[in-house]
Amino acid sequence: MSAAEPPGDGDDQLLVVIDPVARRSDGESVRIAKDVLSAGARAKICLPDTPEEFARALSRRGARRPVVVGDDHALLRAVAQLHRERELAAGVLSLIPVGAAHALEVAHALGVPRGAVAAARTALDGAVRRLDLLVDDSDGVVLGRLRIPAPPPPPPGSGTPHAGVTAVWDTCRSLVTSLVRPAPVAATTNPGTHRLRIEADGVLLSDLDTPVRNLSVTSQGGGGLADVVVRTGSGEDVTAEAKAVTVSGADFRYRADIQTGGPVRTRTWTVRAGAWGLMLPGPASADAAAGARW
Repeated sequence: MSAAEPPGDGDDQLLVVIDPVARRSDGESVRIAKDVLSAGARAKICLPDTPEEFARALSRRGARRPVVVGDDHALLRAVAQLHRERELAAGVLSLIPVGAAHALEVAHALGVPRGAVAAARTALDGAVRRLDLLVDDSDGVVLGRLRIPAPPPPPPGSGTPHAGVTAVWDTCRSLVTSLVRPAPVAATTNPGTHRLRIEADGVLLSDLDTPVRNLSVTSQGGGGLADVVVRTGSGEDVTAEAKAVTVSGADFRYRADIQTGGPVRTRTWTVRAGAWGLMLPGPASADAAAGARW
């Protein structure tokens, strides 16, 4: 799983964990990153083949500073594991972005250089920037942006009336249901919307009687706050800044960075200020990255 590299000229000790997807997708960039890192520091190279081996390598890093070679999935996996181990705040991560463009959007929004050489040099000589982290009540993490998009449209034909005996049965069942309990608000009256209760720091932004097309919660990067935008069914935006956001209602799914979660009926996300450190280019470049848009 791992192989020791000859020591570099520097005193820094690195644990370079190379994601298997990166090795398969762009072996040349991986080789360049290994050469630059090994020339500038004493680097131990780990080549995990499974998520379990990836986790084991990180857990056994000792005093070595971890450098992940891979895409957004690999970065999220590393951050999530260090968070679960409650060791995220004590160290700093570096990322050498290798992968498809659509799988590197989080890394680039954070300010990680795009090229293997520039990113490897940043891992060696960059500046540590403390970043906020969104943590949910199931211990999941979000590095940048959380979204609850509009639900998918119903499958074709789902609303097509039945005929014959089936139609009679449907009519009887609907009649009995209406007599037993009040009819719920039909989702078809506002297609492509949710019925959600959304609170930001305890302040109600939207209740169950207001259709919601989209919810976006975006970390500001630093300062301990997130930008919250609720897009209602009428197209109006309700905005707020908050440290915690709670969403509840019928089963809903959410998009945390590039991963999908749910379905759940309630979830709370809380901003942890300066929860993790990432090596980024010098102060001028880091300031520019602070204005990144998700």
